[in-house]
Amino acid sequence: MPKTLFDKVWDRHVVVAETDAHPATFYIDLHLIHEVTSPQAFTVLRERGLKVRRPDRTLATIDHSTPTLINSDGSRPYVTEQAGKQVELLLANTAEHGIETHGWDSANRGIVHVMGPELGATQPGMTIVCGDSHTSTHGAFGAIAFGIGTTQVGHVLANQCILMRRPKTMAIHVNGELQDGVTPKDVILAIIAEIGVGGGTGYALEYRGNVFEDMSMDGRMTVCNMSIEAGARCGMIAPDQTTFDYLAGRKFVPEDYEAACEDWAALATDDGAVFDKEVHIRAEDIRPMVTYGTHPGMGMPIDALIPAATDKADENALDYMQLTSGVKITGTAVDRVFIGSCTNSRMEDLRAAANVMRGRKVVDNLIAIVVPGSELIKQQAEAEGLDKIFIAAGAEWREPGCSMCLGMNGDIGRPGELIVSTSNRNFAGRQGPGVRTILASPETAAATAIAGVVTDPRTIGAAA
Repeated sequence: MPKTLFDKVWDRHVVVAETDAHPATFYIDLHLIHEVTSPQAFTVLRERGLKVRRPDRTLATIDHSTPTLINSDGSRPYVTEQAGKQVELLLANTAEHGIETHGWDSANRGIVHVMGPELGATQPGMTIVCGDSHTSTHGAFGAIAFGIGTTQVGHVLANQCILMRRPKTMAIHVNGELQDGVTPKDVILAIIAEIGVGGGTGYALEYRGNVFEDMSMDGRMTVCNMSIEAGARCGMIAPDQTTFDYLAGRKFVPEDYEAACEDWAALATDDGAVFDKEVHIRAEDIRPMVTYGTHPGMGMPIDALIPAATDKADENALDYMQLTSGVKITGTAVDRVFIGSCTNSRMEDLRAAANVMRGRKVVDNLIAIVVPGSELIKQQAEAEGLDKIFIAAGAEWREPGCSMCLGMNGDIGRPGELIVSTSNRNFAGRQGPGVRTILASPETAAATAIAGVVTDPRTIGAAA
């Protein structure tokens, strides 16, 4: 029978089939770890006298608690003593178990969902897990990739498998021609606004149609990254020549690359394969998007009026955001802008933001920070002079890390401040107690930094 992309990858990795009484035992090809969700798992291994089953299938980095500033003496200003200990413990644990780790001295250190693909560790047809919900990013390569909890991190370290029930499948088709100024971030925000934050619950999503086929890998990773914001188990895009070109020559790719690409190409969903659900969206209907509430499903076109509340939860969200239904969100005063995160910290994102900021100035009294996703991206951006553009505009150019996406490293706003952010979550207090967050594309964030108010990037355009 014809199979979907998800079916093909799933079937390759089932060790023991699922029954009514028991989930499937599911093999994991790549386990990504970082300093926040791994310490307890290593402690359990130590208490039980267990070793890491496949250190060669495990890859570590430091990103969540790492400062994005460096002191004048070269030291790193950890927000708390505990944050520093988290990093030290990860480095000690991985050294003990022989796990490749990209720490402070690595040219490949970065956000876990940025550095994995850069190294070619992320590959089509793989199963990938990490103690981080945005592991769905790696589905852009045609992998089944999803976040796991701390207990499951321990399971995978110990036996390289996980217990899992097979999700249903949903195809999200976006076909047609995107309007000028519409980015991959706008596409995924529009999808989430359409199906809701629970619309993908219980499903593996496959993004299909010419819009995704025409996207770069950077764009595809942005889309798949936010699959979890729709409640999905994972999000996937079929591998194609764009995928193969991106991975060619990277550290971990197979030696016989042509044979690997042949195998990967066969993963695409077969004609006639049946999905449990299908959603169709016209590309022409998507406009630059922003969120206006306290979850990613509360999204709207930036040039529309703020929707009316439909229930008490909506009312509470608008009250928290200090926004009023029936008025434009453009023109709303903003205190900070954050460009970064595993959603939008790659080269295309930084180039797009720089194109808006070039030759312009961040408005007085607004703080704008730009945080590259990895050391490699930082180096490339600096080689292209993007750092100079940001600094000349009055933005801060930081060291790689998760930064203000969730603020574990101390990069947060002040209570009551409004932040336009290129990250993936806008929950109340996500970027600091009492902080309000609007999610947007790098272009919208950069335009907002220049204007000082929420700004449609189409009205400001690239600088001359």
